[in-house]
Amino acid sequence: MEEVNQLTKITIAWELYEQEVPKTHIAKQLGLNRETVHLWICGIESLGLLEFLDKYTNAKRGQRVKRQIDPILKRRVWKIREREMDCCGQKIKYFLEQEYGQSPAVSKIYEILAEKYKLRSKWKKNQLRGPVPHAQKPREVIQMDSIDFGEVFAFTGVDIYSKEADVILRPSLTAKDGVIFLDTCMSRRFNGHSDLIQTDGGSEFKDEFKRKVYQYTDRFRIASPYKKNEQAYIESFNRTVRKECLGWVKYKANQIPQLTLVVNQFLDRYHYHRPHINKGMRPPLERS
Repeated sequence: MEEVNQLTKITIAWELYEQEVPKTHIAKQLGLNRETVHLWICGIESLGLLEFLDKYTNAKRGQRVKRQIDPILKRRVWKIREREMDCCGQKIKYFLEQEYGQSPAVSKIYEILAEKYKLRSKWKKNQLRGPVPHAQKPREVIQMDSIDFGEVFAFTGVDIYSKEADVILRPSLTAKDGVIFLDTCMSRRFNGHSDLIQTDGGSEFKDEFKRKVYQYTDRFRIASPYKKNEQAYIESFNRTVRKECLGWVKYKANQIPQLTLVVNQFLDRYHYHRPHINKGMRPPLERS
């Protein structure tokens, strides 16, 4: 049981690292020494997650014959993986528990996935990591950004504590569009106020936006250039928007009404269905 728990911790540590959470924070969250987390991550970057887990297991127990995996469990894991937009092993475990009452180890889930899918990290090695904004309560820190979809621009915002988020589509990327996004998301999603609002240095967050932002926050901060980790939460959410909603397609401005329906469906699923690792595998909101 202790070894299974360690394998789960290794997998969670890697998933948090892929989300650009600093190693010190990972170690604290998992109750580990930072050097242990560092060695795990270096090993995974060198060997890949599955091979590292196998090597770790063999080092603890020696070579052994693998048990046959229940084919029904395999089908369920693959089904959830495809249904939930290629979600991670931790989330597959969550859905297995919710829907089938099964609770396999996360390492076993990745073993099953490896039979059908090519698993690898998408992130570059050895990136410099800037400071990460912290929040102890909802509405303390909201990060904002934008995503380019050709003639359509998705303005995005996320509460880094509660993980509540909003997306608004605009036909241009100007400060006026930024103000429309600010007014809309702060009134309909973030209760009209946040202690800190943070954006990057894009033109959509200058001029009128900077003059208007203090109606909704006590502090406005522009993230340091070339330090992606300062916008880690919104960057992670932006990847989710592309991966699970709008993809990497270029759209025309006249498609905004139809795309808005797609975005609203995504936000409903994101808030009430999609589990979040940092929230104990619970969605940001629950229906009353």
